Amino acid sequence: MFKKVLIANRGEIAIRVMRACKELDISSVAVFSDADKNSLFAKYADEAYNIGEPSPAKSYLDINKIIDVALNSDAEAIHPGYGFLAENSLLGEECEKNDIKLIGPSGRVIEEMGSKITSKKLMKKAGVPVIPGASKGIDSVEEAAKMAEAIGYPVIIKASAGGGGIGMRTVYEEDELIRAIESTKSVAASAFGDSTVYVEKYVEEPRHIEFQILADEHGNTIHVADRECSIQRRHQKLIEEAPSPIMTDELRTQMGETAVKAAEYIGYTNAGTVEFIYSDGEYYFLEMNTRIQVEHPITEAVTGIDLVKEQIKIAAGREVCCLQNDISVRGHAIECRINAEDPLNDFAPNPGKITGYRSPGGNGVRVDSGVYNNYTIPPYYDSMISKLIVWGRTRNEAIARMQRALSEYIILGVKTTIPFHKSMMANQQFRAANLHTHFVDQYKKEIIENIEKVIQKDKEMEARLKSTFLPSRKVAAVSAAVSSYMADSLKKAE
Repeated sequence: MFKKVLIANRGEIAIRVMRACKELDISSVAVFSDADKNSLFAKYADEAYNIGEPSPAKSYLDINKIIDVALNSDAEAIHPGYGFLAENSLLGEECEKNDIKLIGPSGRVIEEMGSKITSKKLMKKAGVPVIPGASKGIDSVEEAAKMAEAIGYPVIIKASAGGGGIGMRTVYEEDELIRAIESTKSVAASAFGDSTVYVEKYVEEPRHIEFQILADEHGNTIHVADRECSIQRRHQKLIEEAPSPIMTDELRTQMGETAVKAAEYIGYTNAGTVEFIYSDGEYYFLEMNTRIQVEHPITEAVTGIDLVKEQIKIAAGREVCCLQNDISVRGHAIECRINAEDPLNDFAPNPGKITGYRSPGGNGVRVDSGVYNNYTIPPYYDSMISKLIVWGRTRNEAIARMQRALSEYIILGVKTTIPFHKSMMANQQFRAANLHTHFVDQYKKEIIENIEKVIQKDKEMEARLKSTFLPSRKVAAVSAAVSSYMADSLKKAE
């Protein structure tokens, strides 16, 4: 087993990995930017090193700086978390050159699965169902028009190197095609340094269902059940649950075996996720994420398997924890992403200082967070504050528990997505599990109206609770007096 692991990430995922390291008796090394010098993850780690300016390109995306810290701190392995360098094959190459273990798949696999065109070709060869569409990048508008006509409108133009919902545009008729291709190419070149785009059949109102994979270096590959991630906006997930409300034992076996087949065909190792879209009884390969997912805690909640510890163990040469028959799903889990965003202003980021913070607790509630009271959320990174995860024996119980947990979650000073999640938990279509990836847009008017009511109601509660975050004058005076006394005592002792 490793003695020391460097976590090349920040925020809640950095703390999540550090917790797994503690349980495995492994020392953790954090890297942090100037903007994160007061962050919780930098304080939580056994060692922490500043790697530069707030800009990700000059800190968290600088592979040379991270490798230097790993070498200087004697870290034997690097865990990339999610985002930043998590799916960057160059990090794997540099790790290999410097005899450092990357906790993830090989650089070859990361590169192959990072290209939507290449991954689609490989999945076809593996016998995995894929969405009808191009098997190569678009060379001309005329070629794209012929392809779109052949597979039928609507189609979607996608960036080959895309991810996180960036570089996608839906086209409903030929007149829109040229503009869509040009804009998508521009976004792709800017965001990923690769302007390659392709055409694919657009499946309307699909469900987004994914399967967690674990594969070791001894030839063992299993799936750790399914998750539903259909509640999204602009292809960014907002709410996830496990298992999918439509899942049956037969469908889980079928889709799970397909996911395992996909992983085995490309020689995958470590933890990964095979994502599918599901519509009218059919499912198609969407992409493979070669890292730990944001939503991994809901799988842990329903299976009891610590996925991050498994990642570390597999990277250290251990066999995967279980046989496929050992995996069982118990109960239902839901995750709400709590972001510093304004849900009434198209989810615009709202960084700033948290002036009051109280997280929920109780039976079946888990909060993965990287913030604290009086912490200032920097404007340079993802707006996630925390992940709120609940477990219940049934989906209805999980929804009720999430409603209760959200009612306890108090964050003052910045606008958050908590009101959105409260509105969603009360939405009758959500409660009936009539889910699809355009759910938020379809019910936008109703959701916004409910958010406005929630915010008004929350203001009344915040007014009652605000005093609990601020010391009374008497307490403040006593505190100041004690501080003054201690300072005087120290001076006299000197």
